[in-house]
Amino acid sequence: MIHWLRDDREPLPDTRFALPDDSEAPGLLAAGGSLTPTRLAEAYSKGVFPWYSDGQPVLWWSPDPRMVLWTAEFKLSRSLRKTLAKFARSPDCEVRIDSAFEQVIAACATSPREGQNGTWIVPDMVAAYTHWHALGAVHSIETWMDGELAGGLYGVGIGRMFFGESMFSRRTDASKIALAALVCFSREHGIDLIDCQQRTGHLTSMGGREVPRNVFEAAIAERVQAPEVRGWNYHPRLWAYLRSTPATVEVSPDEGRL
Repeated sequence: MIHWLRDDREPLPDTRFALPDDSEAPGLLAAGGSLTPTRLAEAYSKGVFPWYSDGQPVLWWSPDPRMVLWTAEFKLSRSLRKTLAKFARSPDCEVRIDSAFEQVIAACATSPREGQNGTWIVPDMVAAYTHWHALGAVHSIETWMDGELAGGLYGVGIGRMFFGESMFSRRTDASKIALAALVCFSREHGIDLIDCQQRTGHLTSMGGREVPRNVFEAAIAERVQAPEVRGWNYHPRLWAYLRSTPATVEVSPDEGRL
């Protein structure tokens, strides 16, 4: 049975009570309540996040396993490495942080997703995260090309943890460029772990992997208590952190034949 939050002062239940893998909603922990900054801060600090559709109450999730990206394990394909090198050299291309948050979250909310109808970034969630952004907890990493917002991502920063929420692209590889920039920024500021919530092939190809929920929770417990990152801005010198990033091998159909 799912726990119903009747009062915003009521704490979230222990994540051990989340629905198991063999249930209809694996990882579902609780329902109800509202998306106040206090509730959101509590949830993320415990490894819990909201995810629901229009017409539903707020649903709180703690999946097991959890998809994460250790910044030291970030990988680049050879083609993306070349794209990033060209991007970094171009005077018409840049990464910005928090310069167009509302545009980023709106683009994430309206971008089509394979296998999904509609969006989980409902208006109430947009309003809540925009408010939380104004308070300094939510950030957008933005890929700009020729003066236009080409792609990006947004997520929650608490202590020395970044909890990724969603990304979008309007140009080829624009969201991957933003993720690479986030990794560089994270390495600069001592953030070694990025929460990716659920497994996707896109994240797996770039070094993401699944870990058991108890391992994830133990990892974030200390990190969310660390001093907050100051100065959320991106400088081109941070691209230097990619020099130590391993390249993945890309095999074309012809190369895969004997």
